[in-house]
Amino acid sequence: MIHVPEELARSQAKYNGEAGRAFVDGLPGRAEEFLGRWGLRVTGPSMYGMASLVLPVERAADGVRAALKMQLLDDETEGEPLGLRVWDGDGVVRLLDHDAATGTMLLERLDEERPLSTVADTREALGTVAGLLSRLAAVPAPEGLRTLGDIAAGMLAGAPAAAARLGADDAALLRDCAAAVREVAGEPGDRLLHWDLHFGNVLAGRREPWLAIDPKPLAGDPGFELLPALMDRFDPDGFLWGFDLLAEVVGDRGRAVAWTLGRVLQNGLWDVGDGEPALDAEQVAAARILLARRA
Repeated sequence: MIHVPEELARSQAKYNGEAGRAFVDGLPGRAEEFLGRWGLRVTGPSMYGMASLVLPVERAADGVRAALKMQLLDDETEGEPLGLRVWDGDGVVRLLDHDAATGTMLLERLDEERPLSTVADTREALGTVAGLLSRLAAVPAPEGLRTLGDIAAGMLAGAPAAAARLGADDAALLRDCAAAVREVAGEPGDRLLHWDLHFGNVLAGRREPWLAIDPKPLAGDPGFELLPALMDRFDPDGFLWGFDLLAEVVGDRGRAVAWTLGRVLQNGLWDVGDGEPALDAEQVAAARILLARRA
């Protein structure tokens, strides 16, 4: 028997409805199937995020420590195995096996007790993210992934209605973010993006000090990668230092500004869609800093 945390069940029901409840109900059976198919034994308690259940395991054949990751197959998760295969462990967790029908993956085991968020020095942590980003974003995206171009088009289409549901100041900021995205949307880029690179998605490893986990791959401009890590410990006074550090890795600072404002736009659209009455205050502050630089 495996333990399915109630927090995972609640998040799946909230965000995925009946499909999420069915996924949670099927987890014990799925775990049993893949433990048998891949010759694994569980070596510790279940781990989980908002969207996945992860079991620490060991392969019976060779004693290799690994992690069995089970998640609902959707637009965000279906590209993960492809991205991991293309990166092939360069700055990112290594994919050991994969079942295409369910999206279940067997991954290299990292140290889940040592995420990058345990590093107290924010500049050191951001430097680690910058090093990983430089490697991940150097890889051309393979065919078959979601594209930033399509995502940007959807954001721009949804921005007017979302702005109409916000107060005047937030609505104006959302429109400013959309205007910035509109300037770069015609050249959305072709790099393989992680899309969720922040301190909690970087773990200590054995073959390398730090490796990224849990990508939601898409093809696009690496300037779209910067905001998550910058918001981990948001500090208005240090924000531009961190932004410049990461922007130097991806190249064109002007495009990095525009695509980072695009992430604020995306998060704002999600918040409005979830019924939030206002934009996130820290992301608003970050966007205003970047908009002032553009002025």
